[in-house]
Amino acid sequence: MLCCPVTLTPHKLSPVQPAFTKGAKYENKLQLRSVRCGGLADFIGGDLIKPDLGRWLEDVEKHKALAVYSPHEGGYEGRYLTRLRYQGYVFLDLSARGLGDPETTLTKIHPVCPPHLGRQPIARWYFPPEVDYRLNLLPPEAKGLVVWIIEAKVLSKAELQFLALLPSLRPKVRVIAECGNWRKFIWKPLNEIAGLSPAEELQASTQQA
Repeated sequence: MLCCPVTLTPHKLSPVQPAFTKGAKYENKLQLRSVRCGGLADFIGGDLIKPDLGRWLEDVEKHKALAVYSPHEGGYEGRYLTRLRYQGYVFLDLSARGLGDPETTLTKIHPVCPPHLGRQPIARWYFPPEVDYRLNLLPPEAKGLVVWIIEAKVLSKAELQFLALLPSLRPKVRVIAECGNWRKFIWKPLNEIAGLSPAEELQASTQQA
């Protein structure tokens, strides 16, 4: 069986034609579009420029308990958390859902009933206070303990008031509560969100002293 050599020639591609416009004519004009930046953050990226980190550290030391509001997509709060970690703070991450009574869970010996699943006897275990236990385990070079509570928007007003008073009861503790979402990462003093008056804060600090 004889085979004839076949020569393949590359197909010449035709240039892409512009789209038709009204009137069946080609539009050869180049349309120029301009993008206006609102500031340096829009030009480089809002997640790369955070000029408020210094104010964030000052407010943490000044108010000691903050309510933060982060964007829905998440991730922005990690930059502020990392900056506190650079300052020497140790973190205790908790979720407000299933926390129970914050005063009992954080500062007192509290019982926990594990699920028995219908096969095991109902038991009750007792755990040490979460905050006091972590404070005793702090390394000597640590600056303090940050209690970071996510989903704090489900807490009641009385529970938020206790969290605002916790740094007065434990001076080495700082409280950060995620109380909602906003278009950018913002924060406010937790005592303002909880409706705590300065007289109540002074009374709590006096009782601790």
